[in-house]
Amino acid sequence: MTGRHFRDYHLLLDEQSEQIFAMTDDIAERARKIGGTTLRSISDISRHQRLKDNNDESVAPKEMLAELSADNQALTRYFRSTHEICEKYNDVATASEIEVWIDQTERRTWFLSEIVQGL
Repeated sequence: MTGRHFRDYHLLLDEQSEQIFAMTDDIAERARKIGGTTLRSISDISRHQRLKDNNDESVAPKEMLAELSADNQALTRYFRSTHEICEKYNDVATASEIEVWIDQTERRTWFLSEIVQGL
């Protein structure tokens, strides 16, 4: 990303990526606690990936932030769907964690959407 708001966007995206990274560790720990497995490699990640990579060499700030907002909206839908499964199997602990992740993801979506509207 380039442009006059580079520093602000960089700091925002750093903050959001740290939150997402922490979430992935929580998800892996929860999976292991309930007897599941975790992702094991880059190829394993790509086999399970639902959000599309953007490998463009350059992306304008508005398009990048809009895409990230849409990705976060999709993630919220995935979390809600998973939450329903947790309720079905009475997995209260996982459902509780998912509720926190939904809130965090909705907040990221909100921030990104507000920025995009102002561009």
